[in-house]
Amino acid sequence: MRFPEFEGEWQEKRLSDIADLSKGIGISKDQLSADGEPCILYGELYTKYKSETIKEVISKTNIDNTKLVKSKANDVIIPCSGETAEEIATARCVLKDDILLGGDLNIIRLHGYDGSFMSYQLNGKRKYDIAKVAQGVSVVHLYGEHLKNIKTINPSLNEQKKIANLLSLLDERISTQNKIIDKLQSLIKGISNRLLYADNSMSIRIEEMLIERSERTKKNNQYEVLSSTVNGIFSQRDYFSKDIASDNNVGYKIIHLHDIVLSPQNLWMGNINFNDKFDIGIVSPSYKVFSIADGFDKKYVAALLKTHHALYNYMLVSEQGASIVRRNLNYEAFEQLVFKIPSLNKQREIGHAISLLKSRLENANLLIKTYNSQKQFMIRQMFI
Repeated sequence: MRFPEFEGEWQEKRLSDIADLSKGIGISKDQLSADGEPCILYGELYTKYKSETIKEVISKTNIDNTKLVKSKANDVIIPCSGETAEEIATARCVLKDDILLGGDLNIIRLHGYDGSFMSYQLNGKRKYDIAKVAQGVSVVHLYGEHLKNIKTINPSLNEQKKIANLLSLLDERISTQNKIIDKLQSLIKGISNRLLYADNSMSIRIEEMLIERSERTKKNNQYEVLSSTVNGIFSQRDYFSKDIASDNNVGYKIIHLHDIVLSPQNLWMGNINFNDKFDIGIVSPSYKVFSIADGFDKKYVAALLKTHHALYNYMLVSEQGASIVRRNLNYEAFEQLVFKIPSLNKQREIGHAISLLKSRLENANLLIKTYNSQKQFMIRQMFI
């Protein structure tokens, strides 16, 4: 894939042939401040700067900068250390002059090449070339001496800029979509944790809201195998890209549409889910499955059982298990947990509002997956 106005062969060059390779000088987290000069720490490439170009710098420091390294617009930076070789191969282009570059940052100062284009290339076609030269096991290191022989393949500068500009437009869409997702998540959390506890509410025990199901399969592969996770309920085949259940799933628990399913070992972490996706399915016998009693709005109860208040209570009635993340649920104590519940009309109002926001969030997540897929397709097609 190529813009029609360009022609000619792309040229292969080693990084050391087209750039000066150097390193930043240490700035620690505890040296960050509310004011001062803008700076970038290596860890922020993993957490704060998700796109290949850095247009606005988040952190600042007011330490003496006379011995520190400042960026030149178009510099490409890559971490010097990370947890895995694939993770460390993370390139970002700094679009501004005079940004303080912290220690543990490789600096690639290009001569006559576009830094944004180079970042997309290094994160795409060259990512595994970089990963191969990184050193270490528990902590992986990457320095200029490792990067200098990385081969890049580049068109003319004008074509580099046009490719980078197109990909940057997609990144802007992704960034905007991420902000929409963050706002929706914040709204859902706010409604869940505030409006769920209305005035004139009744004290209701969980055993009054949830009715445990005991229905089990009588033949193998009777229904689709589902997995309940902290992030939701999924088809096991889709979630793991394969079947991981036992070859014989006779005796698995049957779950119906609008049921609640939970993991007694990971409940305190949020592994409790409302099934609003599957008409019927089966889950491991280790899960507990419930229908929601009459007189309660199902969407309201689903939101109630995932609130921070609920998770805290689950932790209180769970005992430390074999590992730090496993806590075994005391089921009798769980049944006696009490929640404040408003009238059915109020439940419906709140449940409907949360359901609408969750539907918008689901659509927003699908859209950002589409944008990311488009970006990866273009990187694969536009780079040699």
